[in-house]
Formats: sequence, C-alpha cells, structure tokens
Amino acid sequence: MANIPETLQPFDNIDPRRLALAAAATRNMVLILDADGGIEWVNGAFQRHTGYPLASAAGRRPTELLAGPETNLQLLERIDACLANHQGYEEDLLYYRADGTPYWAHTYCIPIGELQGVAPGFVVVQTNISDRKNSERGLRIAASVFDRSHEAIVITDEYNRIVDTNPAFSRITGYTRAEVLGLNPSILSSGRHSRAYYRSMWKSIEKYDHWRGEVWNRRKNGEEYIELLSISRVHLEEPGRHYFVASFSDITALKNHARELDRAANYDDLTGLPNRQLLEERLRAACQHADRLHQTLSVCYLDLDGFKAINDAYGHEAGDQALRTIGDRLTSALRHGDTVARMGGDEFVLLVQTNHSRAIYQRILDVVAPPLEFGDENITLTASLGVTVYPDDNTDAEALIRHADQAMYSAKEKGRNQYHLFDPGLDASRRQRRDQLMEINRALENGEFELHFQPQIRMADYQTVGFEALIRWRHPHNGLVSPGEFLPALEHSHLEIPLGQWVLKEAIHHLNQWHEAGEQINVSINISAAHLMDRHFVDYLHGYLRSHPEVSPDRITLEVLESTALEDIKGAGNVLQSCQAMGLQIALDDFGTGYSSLTYLRTLPVDMIKIDQSFVRNMLVSPSDRAIVESVVFMAQRFDHLVLAEGVETLEHARVLQDMGCNLVQGYGVARPMHSEQVLPWLRGWREKTGRCTSLENLSVLIGED
Repeated sequence: MANIPETLQPFDNIDPRRLALAAAATRNMVLILDADGGIEWVNGAFQRHTGYPLASAAGRRPTELLAGPETNLQLLERIDACLANHQGYEEDLLYYRADGTPYWAHTYCIPIGELQGVAPGFVVVQTNISDRKNSERGLRIAASVFDRSHEAIVITDEYNRIVDTNPAFSRITGYTRAEVLGLNPSILSSGRHSRAYYRSMWKSIEKYDHWRGEVWNRRKNGEEYIELLSISRVHLEEPGRHYFVASFSDITALKNHARELDRAANYDDLTGLPNRQLLEERLRAACQHADRLHQTLSVCYLDLDGFKAINDAYGHEAGDQALRTIGDRLTSALRHGDTVARMGGDEFVLLVQTNHSRAIYQRILDVVAPPLEFGDENITLTASLGVTVYPDDNTDAEALIRHADQAMYSAKEKGRNQYHLFDPGLDASRRQRRDQLMEINRALENGEFELHFQPQIRMADYQTVGFEALIRWRHPHNGLVSPGEFLPALEHSHLEIPLGQWVLKEAIHHLNQWHEAGEQINVSINISAAHLMDRHFVDYLHGYLRSHPEVSPDRITLEVLESTALEDIKGAGNVLQSCQAMGLQIALDDFGTGYSSLTYLRTLPVDMIKIDQSFVRNMLVSPSDRAIVESVVFMAQRFDHLVLAEGVETLEHARVLQDMGCNLVQGYGVARPMHSEQVLPWLRGWREKTGRCTSLENLSVLIGED
C-alpha cells in the first residue's frame, strides 16, 4: 500500500459548488464512498467509462461493482481491510466495465470525516492506465523473447555498430555481448561472399527496409557455419534516426541433413551415380531443352552380360567393385551434361544429349570391354544396350526408359554385346492392339457381339443345306463392325479362346431355336487355330453337347483354316478325329491359300473342302485362279470330299462351278450374311423360289439376277 495522507485540507475560502464542478469536469473517475465503503456519488467520467450510472452503482462497494474474473482477489481483500480501518490506499487494479471488457485503473483512495467537517467516508480517484499496462506487458514480452529466443538477435545503430545482443548470439557465435558492443557485425564474416553480394543485400534494405537470405559466417573459434539471416530497418519517431535488427539461426546441421536426404533420395549408395528418380527429373529437363533447340537425345539402357557369375565366383564385394568401376568408365566416356544413372543390380541408364549417332552407342559398349582385375585374374565383361531416341520416340520420361529397356532385351536376344534401337512405330502398333483388346473384352462382357448367317446352297437341287455363322460387332458408337477390323487383333491373345467359345455356344443356341421352330438346319462354325489346339477344346465341346442333348451333333460343321491344320498336322488330325467321333462334320476352310498337298488331304479327317473366295471371284478373268479352283474340285472328288465354293457373286460363277462338279456354293450372289431373326423368313422365301426352278437357266432367279 502507498503512503496516503489521512486527511484533506479544508477549502474554507472556496465555493463548494466550484469544487463540485471540478469533480464533474475532470477526466479521472471520481467516487465518494460512505463510511462502510459504499458508493454515494460518482462523476460523469466514471459513468461514461464504466457504463454504470449512479442509480445502479449507489450503495455498492467499488470492489464488488467492478471486480471480474481476472481481478486480484488478495488485493481486493486488503482494500476491504483498509476501508474497514478507515485507511486510504493506492493500487493498480484490473477492473471490468458493465459490458464485461477489462481495463486497468490506478486507484487513489483518501478517507474523509470530522476533520473536514463532513460525515465519515472516502474520496476515490481512478485513472485509466490500460495503455501503460499494455506497453509494459509488451516490453516484458519483448525482453523475454529477446533473452530466451533460440535465434540470435543483434541490434545495431544507424552506423551499423552493435548496441545489443541476446544470449543466443553468444551461444551461436562464441562472442560475449561485451566483446562485440560497438563493433561492426562484419567481425563474423567468413570471406565466402563477394562484395557484390553484400551490396545487393544493403540495396534491398534501403529499398524495402528488409532482407532475408542465407549467409556463411565464422564463429569466434574460426569454425564456419551457415545461417538463415533476416535484417529489418526500424525507424524511430525522431527524424533520420533508425536501428537495424538482425536475427539469425544456425542452419548448418539442417543443410547437412538436407544434403544427406537429397543424396539418399537421388543417388545410388553403391556407385554414387544418380538413381532412377533423379534420372527422370534430368530426362524431363533434357527433353524440354531438346525441344527448344530442335535437337535429339538418346536414352540408353545398359545391362551387363553374365554379371551374376562374378558374384558367384568372387563374392559380392568383388561384384560391387566391378559395378563401381563400370560406373566410372561410363561416366568418363560421356560429355559434361550427360548423365549416367544406376537403376539397380547390374543395370545402368545413360542420357546422351547429342544427335543420334551409332558410333556413340558402340563407344559405350567398348568402355565396358577392358578386363577387370580380381586378384591375380582378369575378367572380361560385355554389355547389351537398348536405345530409344527422343523426339522420334515422342513420349514421357518414364516411357522413354521403359522403351530403352525393351530394346535392351532385344539386344540380348540378338546375341549380347550389341545394341538395339527401339522402333516407336512398332510400339505404337502394340499399344493400339492392346487398346483394341481392352475394348473387345469390354464388348464381350457387355454383349455387343452378334452372329450373322450366310446360306450354303447345294447345286444339285438349289436347296439350302446350312448356314455359316459369321461374327459381327454391334459397336455402341461405330455401328456394325466387320470381323476383318477386329479379329486380327485377337490372334494369339488371351481373348481368342473366350470369344471362340462364345461363337460356339451362340451358334448352337440358334441351331436349337431353329430346331424348335421345326427347321432342320445345319450350321458351320469357324474355329481358330488357338481354339482348336487348346488342350481343353475337345473336353469343353463334349461337355457342352452332353449338357444339351436336344442338339444333334451331325448338324454342326467345324470350319478349320487350312493353315491352322498345317501348323501341327498330327495334333490337328487327332483333335478333328475326336470331333468326328462325337458326330460333328469337319470342313477345311480357305483351301488353296496354304501349302496344300495330296498328303494333307489323305491325312486330315475332313468331310468338306471350302475353296477360298479370292480364287472363285477372279476365276472368270484369271486363268491361274480358274486352274486352282478346277484342281481343288478335282482333288475333292478323288478323295470323296464335298467341295464348297465361297465368293459366288454372279450367275456365271455358278454356271462354271456347276460344270466343274462343285457341290455347294456360298456368296453375295445368293445372299449376304443376315441377322439370326432373318434366317427363317429368308429360308421360306428361298424354298418358294426353288420350287419354281427346273433348270440351270432358271438359276438367275435364285442368285438375284434378272
């Protein structure tokens, strides 16, 4: 408690009203309390500042009215004790306004009473000191931050002389505060930075009042360190006066750690060469550079031939040393700006930023060739190199590396110690085929395929003996797609057998529907080479027919390409014999396009031979094609096989084939392939026509010619 005078001097010669006006006019808050400390009167400043009018404040103690959650309770108890003892006090208190906002008040309380000729009580004067308290708190916080900061802080005057430092400065630099006061911070300079560097720094401070960057400095013991430095110019209220406040932290350990992380992330531990991640970054940049300069660059994937033998014979230490040696040789063989990266194991990738040159690729192979020393022995290694050239191979970094890898395997297949150039055109075809296979697989899952049927006519009586099932693709965007546009992509793919099974089941399903409709129609089904020679083909077909006893096997003809049968004549013969044993008919399709011989006709168990349509269509204008057709018909007759000619488009085709003794015909001249729903109506119409035909001269009615 402050020393408070016990009494106030009386103002006998002053009009009391003037004193009242003084109390009302002052900006200080004035309160008059009764003997118990209750409020009797407050001036306007108190009411405006606290928000409490006299009516609501009267009778209450100020400590009760103004105290809040953060008010010092012990101090309030002491104040109440002073009032109880009719003593004054002087304190700084945290009070609260009526709206709950806090404020600091310097409170001065004096007791009054008999001496002044008035009833006992107190006069209290409060002054708002919130700004001072906040300033003091800010200074305390700033001082605490200054002293406890982990960053070094240096304050210099306008002449850049040190006026203060904090403890962190001494911890980082090794200099005490007393040692540097009045000195220029340049005592810390390491000498690494040029004058131009510092001129740029001060120019930034002059222009923006701030600079931030990394600086190499030197400790008192001579050790260099790198710091992250921030300098601000602080202007004072006095014109022309300012200070510089610099703060910095020692980031040497962070920099070292960052370098270690960078090395771990981007470099191979064994050889110190860039790894795949860094290679891809450099490759992307190199591609952009090549685009700007309209140049090429080569990506070379190198694999050591037979490297495993070194590890097996001499141990992994010797193998590791060999890899380091090869890495050094490859690096020395390239120009500055090129990259050698290790991909792992005994594989390296070289990024050569120069125009495509076969001499460079050979030089790369040559640097691997010199013998490696292992104790008293010398071992010679070779390498296989795959190369792709950008922008001929215009793709991204990852794909360029993958393409070079593919070319490397081709080099190994050629005999090793060679290089092979990647063919982007061939790869594009592979990608196109892969995409098409994905679309075909989707179409198979979504039920987009359908079968169309083309009639086969017996020349003896012009009757329909069967229909050939031909697959079509009802594409959701491209409409009806012919088999020539998608079947080539299926060859030797994983979808060839599933699609063949679908055709087989779908054709037999329609055959059964026609049977239920009272029509005994035969159906011919094309079987691909892979499907026929699949080891499960016979079992699958046998199981399917056994589960559908309503299907008569002798109504089914399996059409097998002549070239299919000739790939494995013995295996194909065994499969076809098994199919015949189940009651199915066998036709040799596209006969004449392969290397046909009498031996094949004698060996293969077939019931019918189909002459390829290319010979039939041209036989009227090509003597050689006509001779082929005649020969096939002749051989079929001698081997007692039915013969069917495809590609019959005109009446003349039919006349010539009938004269040759051809049994059956099929082609656009009879009918185009039709949807399954059209088969029965067409068949009934055809029978009506054939009922009116009595001779060859009437054949034009059948094949659509007037």
